[in-house]
Amino acid sequence: MTRITDFELGQGDRYRRNFSDDFKVKKVREIERGISTISEICKAFQVSQTSVRRWLYKYSSMKKRKERLVVESQSDTHKILELKRQVAELERKLGQKQIQLEFKDKMIDLAEERYKIDIKKNFGTKASSDSEPTGQG
Repeated sequence: MTRITDFELGQGDRYRRNFSDDFKVKKVREIERGISTISEICKAFQVSQTSVRRWLYKYSSMKKRKERLVVESQSDTHKILELKRQVAELERKLGQKQIQLEFKDKMIDLAEERYKIDIKKNFGTKASSDSEPTGQG
């Protein structure tokens, strides 16, 4: 029975291979679309990463548009999405706290108006006996 190692090329044989431009363009498109990775192509065709990166530089459609292809690992993408979710949650909580604070300020203003006392100025001090609530009910 034959093994895949029987078909592997030696180092000297690999140096003499020439891939067609069409083949290189096809592999670059596969990388750009996410069908293949650089390492998969390197393993499948016994090509160095340097060679495949040269193909990307030469044949990439992004180069023609003067754009850079940013490759993120999947864990980075998940981490970014999780951080964005956390920021949104914190912004939501901050908004709720702001509403609560405004509500409390309004309640203090209404109490000061109704009972004719300065709650904000006397905050933390004991109320005097002469400032009994007036106009209840």
